[in-house]
Amino acid sequence: MDRPKAEFNPSSPRSVAAGVFMGVMGGEVFIVQPGFVQGLVAHMSFSEEQAGLIASIEMAGFAAMTILLIYLTRRLNWRHMLSACIALTVVGQFGSMLTNELTSFAAMRFIAGLGCGGIVSIGFAAIGLTDKPDRNFGILVAFSGVYGAIVLGFMPTLYEYAGMQGLLFFFAAFAALGLPLVRWLPASGGVVQGEIQSRSPLPLGLTISALGAMFAYFLAQGVIWTYLFRIAIDGGLTEAQAAFGLTIAQFAGILGALIPTIVGARFGRGIMLAIAISAGVVPLLYFLFGTITALSYAIAVCIYNFGFNKTHPYLLATMASFDGSGRVVTYAVALQTLGLAVGPAVGAWLLGGNTFAAVHWFGIAAFVTSFTLILVPALHQSTQARAAAS
Repeated sequence: MDRPKAEFNPSSPRSVAAGVFMGVMGGEVFIVQPGFVQGLVAHMSFSEEQAGLIASIEMAGFAAMTILLIYLTRRLNWRHMLSACIALTVVGQFGSMLTNELTSFAAMRFIAGLGCGGIVSIGFAAIGLTDKPDRNFGILVAFSGVYGAIVLGFMPTLYEYAGMQGLLFFFAAFAALGLPLVRWLPASGGVVQGEIQSRSPLPLGLTISALGAMFAYFLAQGVIWTYLFRIAIDGGLTEAQAAFGLTIAQFAGILGALIPTIVGARFGRGIMLAIAISAGVVPLLYFLFGTITALSYAIAVCIYNFGFNKTHPYLLATMASFDGSGRVVTYAVALQTLGLAVGPAVGAWLLGGNTFAAVHWFGIAAFVTSFTLILVPALHQSTQARAAAS
């Protein structure tokens, strides 16, 4: 009677590959959000504030679905939900091609966000069930960097020849590619291996602190990442110079993601998170007090993206270490996307006279808060793991 469960291995190469693809594909817009926001401003005539609010509305849909899935993933088949979310994404992308009016366009972005949020949530939860979450989340984030480098690199050309229509069509087609891979993912969180089942749950207070760290980190990311392209333009760079810097930054991000893939938790996640989050703060200090040139901008965003792509898998792996059901990862993805949803709106509110100083200071404060909140839970779990091993 248990044979179907025994046959499915969430750590098999094809299951991991499907989870990685869903994680990248579900983040297809957010990964290239600076270029997407630039397209809204330059090619659809939305203001910077309107573009930020559109991005925030899309991420609100993303967050709403991840929160809903906290309830649904315990009761419904993951594969069925994933197929429905892919369909929602395709509908939202094609619907966005049919309008350039603010309200209807934002509504279509909300629908696309709902679909993408479900795809990422289930994909990340599936990776959280694997026996090597540090490595597998690192692989996922590394491929996100590859995707970002390719798409951001081609965005100026795509805008020139096909406008926003071309980009939206690409998003729809890329999402549709996920349908044949759905069957390679677990049907529920009940497919768990013995080693993962043995993970001790974290005390409630520390779990709340860790989830708060996830929210604070991605709130900062939502504020900064949305306007990173516009920060370059505001500093006097051209679209091509900004796109080049962000494209190079994707490769730096791949390097950051490879560190947890290679190193794992060997030196402790607390130390690795301290280094990675610091790499997010330093570029913001430079933007505040330095002079932006094409070279300095490229270096700054490389450091920033290196830090983000190193932080993300370590945060997710830390969440996965708190239980063996994938549930905490689902909570974490919900808080992550809630932060990303609120972030662009906060950034739009902080913009005053088209200056980004308040945006930078807010990002620094939120990054520091995130590290403060994650440090104690990470050290607690590390101590428990060492005690269990001895």
